[in-house]
Amino acid sequence: MAAGADRSPDAAGSPLADRLNYLFTTMHPPGAPYTNAHVAEEISGGEEYGGVSLTEQYLSMLRNGRRTNPSSDVLRALAKFFAVPVGYLLGDLSPSQAERVEEEVRFLVAMRDKRVRSIALRSVGLPPEVQDSLTTIISQFRQQMNLPPEPPGTNGAGGADGSGGPDGEATNGRR
Repeated sequence: MAAGADRSPDAAGSPLADRLNYLFTTMHPPGAPYTNAHVAEEISGGEEYGGVSLTEQYLSMLRNGRRTNPSSDVLRALAKFFAVPVGYLLGDLSPSQAERVEEEVRFLVAMRDKRVRSIALRSVGLPPEVQDSLTTIISQFRQQMNLPPEPPGTNGAGGADGSGGPDGEATNGRR
Protein backbone atom coordinates (compact mmCIF):
# COMPACT_ATOMS: atom_id res chain seq x y z
CA MET A 1 0.00 0.00 0.00
CA ALA A 2 1.26 3.50 0.69
CA ALA A 3 4.67 2.69 2.12
CA GLY A 4 4.28 -1.01 2.62
CA ALA A 5 1.87 -3.75 1.70
CA ASP A 6 0.34 -3.81 5.19
CA ARG A 7 -0.38 -0.11 5.49
CA SER A 8 -3.63 1.51 4.51
CA PRO A 9 -3.45 4.73 2.51
CA ASP A 10 -4.56 6.77 5.54
CA ALA A 11 -2.10 5.29 8.05
CA ALA A 12 0.24 8.28 8.28
CA GLY A 13 1.57 11.31 6.44
CA SER A 14 -0.18 13.46 3.86
CA PRO A 15 -3.41 11.78 2.74
CA LEU A 16 -2.71 12.78 -0.86
CA ALA A 17 0.84 11.43 -0.73
CA ASP A 18 -0.31 8.20 0.92
CA ARG A 19 -3.07 7.65 -1.61
CA LEU A 20 -0.81 8.42 -4.56
CA ASN A 21 1.84 6.03 -3.25
CA TYR A 22 -0.82 3.36 -2.73
CA LEU A 23 -1.98 3.76 -6.33
CA PHE A 24 1.58 3.73 -7.69
CA THR A 25 2.29 0.56 -5.72
CA THR A 26 -0.86 -1.29 -6.69
CA MET A 27 -2.29 0.09 -9.96
CA HIS A 28 0.20 -0.86 -12.63
CA PRO A 29 0.52 -3.37 -15.41
CA PRO A 30 2.18 -6.69 -14.63
CA GLY A 31 5.88 -6.38 -14.06
CA ALA A 32 6.82 -3.30 -12.11
CA PRO A 33 5.18 -0.25 -10.56
CA TYR A 34 4.98 2.95 -12.55
CA THR A 35 7.74 5.50 -12.20
CA ASN A 36 7.14 9.20 -11.64
CA ALA A 37 8.70 9.83 -15.05
CA HIS A 38 6.32 7.45 -16.81
CA VAL A 39 3.17 8.85 -15.20
CA ALA A 40 4.26 12.45 -15.77
CA GLU A 41 5.06 11.70 -19.42
CA GLU A 42 1.75 9.88 -20.02
CA ILE A 43 -0.29 12.68 -18.46
CA SER A 44 1.65 15.48 -20.13
CA GLY A 45 1.51 13.80 -23.53
CA GLY A 46 -2.10 12.68 -23.50
CA GLU A 47 -4.98 14.83 -24.74
CA GLU A 48 -7.36 12.81 -22.60
CA TYR A 49 -5.75 14.43 -19.52
CA GLY A 50 -6.88 17.93 -20.50
CA GLY A 51 -3.52 19.31 -21.60
CA VAL A 52 -2.06 19.10 -18.09
CA SER A 53 1.68 19.55 -17.90
CA LEU A 54 3.18 17.46 -15.11
CA THR A 55 6.86 16.97 -14.32
CA GLU A 56 8.55 14.02 -12.71
CA GLN A 57 9.92 16.33 -10.00
CA TYR A 58 6.51 17.79 -9.12
CA LEU A 59 4.97 14.34 -8.99
CA SER A 60 7.79 13.24 -6.68
CA MET A 61 7.03 16.19 -4.39
CA LEU A 62 3.35 15.23 -4.31
CA ARG A 63 4.27 11.65 -3.44
CA ASN A 64 6.65 12.58 -0.64
CA GLY A 65 4.32 15.19 0.86
CA ARG A 66 6.47 18.23 0.05
CA ARG A 67 3.60 19.56 -2.09
CA THR A 68 0.07 18.97 -0.87
CA ASN A 69 -2.14 21.33 -2.85
CA PRO A 70 -1.99 20.55 -6.57
CA SER A 71 -4.32 22.26 -9.02
CA SER A 72 -7.68 20.68 -9.70
CA ASP A 73 -6.46 19.93 -13.25
CA VAL A 74 -3.50 17.93 -11.93
CA LEU A 75 -5.76 16.04 -9.51
CA ARG A 76 -8.25 15.25 -12.27
CA ALA A 77 -5.45 14.01 -14.53
CA LEU A 78 -3.97 11.78 -11.81
CA ALA A 79 -7.41 10.43 -10.92
CA LYS A 80 -8.11 9.68 -14.58
CA PHE A 81 -4.74 7.97 -15.03
CA PHE A 82 -5.34 5.68 -12.05
CA ALA A 83 -9.09 5.36 -12.74
CA VAL A 84 -10.20 6.56 -9.32
CA PRO A 85 -12.52 9.41 -8.31
CA VAL A 86 -10.86 12.77 -7.67
CA GLY A 87 -12.49 12.75 -4.24
CA TYR A 88 -10.39 9.72 -3.34
CA LEU A 89 -7.17 11.69 -3.89
CA LEU A 90 -8.55 14.70 -2.05
CA GLY A 91 -9.71 12.65 0.91
CA ASP A 92 -13.26 13.95 0.33
CA LEU A 93 -14.89 10.53 0.28
CA SER A 94 -16.54 9.01 3.29
CA PRO A 95 -14.63 6.11 4.84
CA SER A 96 -17.03 3.63 3.23
CA GLN A 97 -16.62 5.27 -0.18
CA ALA A 98 -12.82 5.28 0.15
CA GLU A 99 -12.93 1.60 1.14
CA ARG A 100 -15.05 0.87 -1.91
CA VAL A 101 -12.44 2.51 -4.17
CA GLU A 102 -9.70 0.49 -2.47
CA GLU A 103 -11.74 -2.72 -2.89
CA GLU A 104 -12.00 -1.98 -6.61
CA VAL A 105 -8.25 -1.39 -6.78
CA ARG A 106 -7.60 -4.72 -5.01
CA PHE A 107 -9.99 -6.44 -7.41
CA LEU A 108 -8.18 -5.01 -10.43
CA VAL A 109 -4.84 -6.06 -8.97
CA ALA A 110 -6.12 -9.62 -8.42
CA MET A 111 -7.47 -9.74 -11.97
CA ARG A 112 -3.98 -9.11 -13.36
CA ASP A 113 -3.24 -12.77 -12.64
CA LYS A 114 -4.19 -14.80 -15.69
CA ARG A 115 -5.10 -17.86 -13.59
CA VAL A 116 -7.33 -15.84 -11.27
CA ARG A 117 -9.11 -14.34 -14.28
CA SER A 118 -9.55 -17.80 -15.77
CA ILE A 119 -11.12 -19.16 -12.58
CA ALA A 120 -13.42 -16.14 -12.27
CA LEU A 121 -14.51 -16.23 -15.92
CA ARG A 122 -15.18 -19.95 -15.87
CA SER A 123 -17.68 -19.46 -13.06
CA VAL A 124 -19.73 -16.96 -15.09
CA GLY A 125 -23.13 -18.39 -15.94
CA LEU A 126 -23.01 -21.14 -13.36
CA PRO A 127 -25.95 -21.24 -10.97
CA PRO A 128 -25.43 -19.41 -7.66
CA GLU A 129 -25.39 -22.68 -5.69
CA VAL A 130 -22.54 -23.98 -7.88
CA GLN A 131 -20.63 -20.72 -7.42
CA ASP A 132 -21.15 -21.09 -3.66
CA SER A 133 -19.76 -24.64 -3.86
CA LEU A 134 -16.70 -23.35 -5.73
CA THR A 135 -16.19 -20.73 -3.04
CA THR A 136 -16.36 -23.45 -0.38
CA ILE A 137 -13.83 -25.59 -2.26
CA ILE A 138 -11.44 -22.64 -2.60
CA SER A 139 -11.84 -21.92 1.13
CA GLN A 140 -11.00 -25.54 1.92
CA PHE A 141 -7.85 -25.33 -0.21
CA ARG A 142 -6.85 -22.10 1.55
CA GLN A 143 -7.35 -23.79 4.93
CA GLN A 144 -5.33 -26.87 3.91
CA MET A 145 -2.50 -24.59 2.80
CA ASN A 146 -2.64 -22.64 6.10
CA LEU A 147 -3.70 -19.47 4.31
CA PRO A 148 -6.14 -16.99 5.83
CA PRO A 149 -9.80 -17.59 4.89
CA GLU A 150 -9.75 -14.47 2.70
CA PRO A 151 -6.82 -13.03 0.72
CA PRO A 152 -5.12 -10.08 2.45
CA GLY A 153 -6.93 -6.79 1.99
CA THR A 154 -10.30 -8.23 1.01
CA ASN A 155 -11.93 -7.92 4.43
CA GLY A 156 -14.27 -10.67 3.31
CA ALA A 157 -15.86 -8.26 0.86
CA GLY A 158 -16.96 -9.53 -2.46
CA GLY A 159 -20.01 -9.14 -4.56
CA ALA A 160 -22.82 -11.53 -3.94
CA ASP A 161 -22.63 -12.36 -7.61
CA GLY A 162 -18.95 -13.29 -7.45
CA SER A 163 -17.85 -10.19 -9.35
CA GLY A 164 -15.41 -9.20 -6.62
CA GLY A 165 -16.93 -5.73 -6.41
CA PRO A 166 -19.12 -4.65 -3.55
CA ASP A 167 -22.82 -5.11 -4.24
CA GLY A 168 -21.89 -7.06 -7.32
CA GLU A 169 -20.89 -3.96 -9.27
CA ALA A 170 -18.16 -4.22 -11.85
CA THR A 171 -15.13 -2.04 -11.39
CA ASN A 172 -14.66 0.81 -13.79
CA GLY A 173 -10.89 1.14 -13.84
CA ARG A 174 -8.88 1.06 -17.04
CA ARG A 175 -6.39 -1.53 -15.79
